[in-house]
Amino acid sequence: MTELSPTAGKNSQDIQGDEKLSPRKAPGICSTRYGIAFMVHLCNFIIMAQNIIMNITMVAMVNSTTHQPSFNDSTEGLPVDSFGDPNNSPKSLPAGAPVYDWNPQIQGIIFSAINYGMILTLAPSGYLAGRVGTKRVVGAALLGSSLLVLFTPLAADFGLVFLTATRILQGMSLGLGYGGQFAIWERWSPPHERSRLCGVAVSGLLLGTSIAILLGGIISQTLGWPFVFYIFGGFGCVCFPLWYVLVYDEPVAHPWINITEKEYIISSLAQQVSSTKQPLPIKAMVRSLPLWSMCVCCFSHQWLINVITIYAPTYISSVFNIDIRNSGFLSALPFIIAWVVCLLGSYLADFLLTKNFRLVTVRKIATVLGNLPSSTFLLVLPFVASNYIIAVSLLTLSCGLGLLCQPGVYVNALDIAPRHSSFLMGMSRAFAQLSAVLAPTVSGFLLSQDPEFGWRNVFSLSFVINTLGLIFYLIFGKADVQDWAKERKLTHL
Repeated sequence: MTELSPTAGKNSQDIQGDEKLSPRKAPGICSTRYGIAFMVHLCNFIIMAQNIIMNITMVAMVNSTTHQPSFNDSTEGLPVDSFGDPNNSPKSLPAGAPVYDWNPQIQGIIFSAINYGMILTLAPSGYLAGRVGTKRVVGAALLGSSLLVLFTPLAADFGLVFLTATRILQGMSLGLGYGGQFAIWERWSPPHERSRLCGVAVSGLLLGTSIAILLGGIISQTLGWPFVFYIFGGFGCVCFPLWYVLVYDEPVAHPWINITEKEYIISSLAQQVSSTKQPLPIKAMVRSLPLWSMCVCCFSHQWLINVITIYAPTYISSVFNIDIRNSGFLSALPFIIAWVVCLLGSYLADFLLTKNFRLVTVRKIATVLGNLPSSTFLLVLPFVASNYIIAVSLLTLSCGLGLLCQPGVYVNALDIAPRHSSFLMGMSRAFAQLSAVLAPTVSGFLLSQDPEFGWRNVFSLSFVINTLGLIFYLIFGKADVQDWAKERKLTHL
């Protein structure tokens, strides 16, 4: 991309050439743009931890060891709890911690309510953030989710209706935060740093999952389950002012950014970011095969991730009579590995771009590596029923390697339509979130219909769906700016 200099007109389309100049033009890891990425990382850490703490505390919240979720009751996309075995629920629970008579069906309603709320706001949040800014949208989501988490113990005392409504509202807040955050990279991420900046930001979701699993059970046992909500909700409220003070929607508005870095970012995005709000070309989007391939691949990959996180631990428990969720560390290990893989994969993708790899090639390589090994390991899982160590290793690798998709299909909207990427990234994630509802329902049906080969059918179906989505993306996926995403006003100049 061009530099802000008298020779800016030369090689204005040569993105690769400018990348070689970028290290001396703007600071790297200590730069303002990486500070923004860290703040989004922190926000993702908080909202994901708040998302799953209900899964962790549920064992302590119910008053009967017979209340365990059935296969298709919960549509939550993460492990149900850190204890797993009801017999290992806290025995020295503080006297002030209430318990409830919730059967598996009620628990399923509570778990799934947050997903329905997220589906409602994921796509609109991207569009809204593109209009009013990520700072406001994600800030409101962080504060709203934190307050609702603080209110959750009281809502549980008021009854199931209040608790379900609270969970739906929390899901809407999470959808705003998750879908609205990507608009910030339209103006903060130079083309050859998108993978790593988005990777740093999104990896907070995985770290939040890991820490919540590790600490949630300990807090619940020592202080009582309400304090899990108070601590994580309070932490979110404390971080909200930090977010509002340090995050800005674009480099021009940032008061402390280095001039060299600001010029570098603005010049690198000069050909992609419009100074005026562009209307959404809805008809062209609907007819765009590259866009559909991105949405379908995100859906198929999320189907795989949901099956891994929900059913693979249950499979290990049913086959080996060992619930890996009894160990907080073992439960968190797949997400810790996924966090590391997400960061390393994002840096690797940008490194390949500096070695003159085509952008579309890098995106498809990352997508293949994040889909094919994970689905293959899951497919093999029923055939290693005689070896517990191999089975748990395959489960861990399936979850960990799946995050290699992050620098692939999940950031592709920034490539094909940078001016509309906030809306498209929110929309593609809303489409993918449907798998959080469908995958548990279909998998639960397969398990109930065929007890002998049910697991094999679930994992085989996941492999087929994942492979078909991957093939569709490999055929129709693109990484160049689409005609319908280009600034139309240029034709009148």
